[in-house]
Amino acid sequence: MFSPRMACGSVTSSGSTSRTLNPGSTTEEEELRALIEQRKLRRMLSNRESARRSRMRKQKHMQDLTAQVGRLRKENGQILIALDATAQLCAGVVAENTVLRAQAVELSARLKSLNEIAYCYLMEMEGGSSMAANQVGINGGCYCPAIL
Repeated sequence: MFSPRMACGSVTSSGSTSRTLNPGSTTEEEELRALIEQRKLRRMLSNRESARRSRMRKQKHMQDLTAQVGRLRKENGQILIALDATAQLCAGVVAENTVLRAQAVELSARLKSLNEIAYCYLMEMEGGSSMAANQVGINGGCYCPAIL
């Protein structure tokens, strides 16, 4: 690093300044060294402070991530509980639906049978028709499987 203050001393063939030719140069060199040392110290302190802030940011980021992991695990647990409850409700609805479908089939068969009985009864009451005459059984009545 070249400084105008260094120009006060003479340079020897080895590249170092000569202190014997300029008696005031020693103080200037010491001031220059002190200034450089002071700048180094300020830079070191600044770097330490910057590193400290960086560590603090990293630590805060880790704490935030850890807290987020905790919140997400809790939320995941609640969602799993809700999912399990919903699955149980769904299974119950499916079972109830199966029972209701079976009952609907049974009731539909009963209704068909009752309609056949009612039709036969009406035909018998009207005195018979050609269709009812085709269904005459041994007793002379209407043949309905539900009656037998």
